[in-house]
Amino acid sequence: MKQVKTTMAGNVWKIQVAAGDEVKVGQEVVILESMKMEIPISAEEEGIVDEISVEEGSFVNEEDVLLTLKTK
Repeated sequence: MKQVKTTMAGNVWKIQVAAGDEVKVGQEVVILESMKMEIPISAEEEGIVDEISVEEGSFVNEEDVLLTLKTK
């Protein structure tokens, strides 16, 4: 299992994937909003979304887990 974590604190603006979706390396999975800027968070490994740990509109801190991927 691989965790996708935030790179900075902010609000979860949009979740781009759902549980069961297959993601590729570099694919945007979540978009954060911080200081009126959109910050895309991308998958660093390919895999299948196992669990999404946040909801749109929630606040996250740096290094919080956004979602977990099952690696192939």
